[in-house]
Amino acid sequence: MKMTTIISAFALATALVCGSCTEDGPVTNPRQDDTNIEKATGFARGADVSWLTQMESEGRKFFTPGEDRQEMECMQLLRDYCGVNSIRLRVWVNPAEGWNNIDDVVLKARRAESLGLRTMIDFHFSDTWADPGHQEMPEAWKELSFDNLKNAVAQHVSDVLTALKNVNVTPEWVQIGNETTPGMMLPVGSIKENPAQYTALNNSGYDAVKEVFPEAKVIVHLDGGNNQWAYDRMFDALEANGGKYDMIGMSLYPYWAEQQGETGGWMKVADDCIANINHLKQKYNKPVMICEIGMPYDQPEPCKQLIAKMMNAPVEGIFYWEPQAPNGYNDGYNLGCFDNDAPTIALDPFKEK
Repeated sequence: MKMTTIISAFALATALVCGSCTEDGPVTNPRQDDTNIEKATGFARGADVSWLTQMESEGRKFFTPGEDRQEMECMQLLRDYCGVNSIRLRVWVNPAEGWNNIDDVVLKARRAESLGLRTMIDFHFSDTWADPGHQEMPEAWKELSFDNLKNAVAQHVSDVLTALKNVNVTPEWVQIGNETTPGMMLPVGSIKENPAQYTALNNSGYDAVKEVFPEAKVIVHLDGGNNQWAYDRMFDALEANGGKYDMIGMSLYPYWAEQQGETGGWMKVADDCIANINHLKQKYNKPVMICEIGMPYDQPEPCKQLIAKMMNAPVEGIFYWEPQAPNGYNDGYNLGCFDNDAPTIALDPFKEK
């Protein structure tokens, strides 16, 4: 998600960082867990809820839709009322406020696991947001040699995934970088200036994933799913330099495409994205995942139509980005799909798959 203007404004509650990630540790907003749940398979109907623990620490609660509103833990609400079967969680290296560090990620992943939800882990390789306009090196890595930087990437991936493995969470998908359209950890990993170095950093992460979870599908994720040129540039460079990846990931935000001058409305953006998906599958022989999708919170019907359309595309799944976030959350996010802390109809297609 292109969130260069969004900042984390709240300190991580002590309860989340002190002992909360042990196997028997507490969870925030506790609820009655289901037991002996088998994980879903097939099409991934996903939601990135990385803000969830921060929102809970601020006192936010979530409710079932309709007149007879009932409070419910957010992941369970998404599962039971929206058809979600998968959760995506971002990871930052040394975040200033604590959110999205190892402890926070493991806490949320344990909760997803307890509900039978599949997990995608999204490594940003930054201390804060990583997206096409912001791919900044973690502060602690800025003076490293390139060989040591590759080692730092591998160690970071290994540390996070091992922490998950230690609490019996097995991610199904792992992203090496978030919306790395220009590369990652710029300028060292620039896809334009240093494609071989970008590939080496990617491969360090890939190999580290496979050391801990050999069956996990490793994703390279770009923004602008309708922009074929950007995907050809990235995956041509990876192919030319021995890049390792299992799946192509993309973001699809008609709102952002329109902000950048695209015309023809959301349907044109979606059609161009589907054409790109078909092109990529044929050219690189890799499956495709929509790792992020979203539309403005006050457009639930068009959003529902967009998701239904993309579910008929040849993709492995779709993840909505922070559906539970209210309008204007965290200094400006307006692409959630809850109204009055309850889900709208935007995710209804997930219930029909």
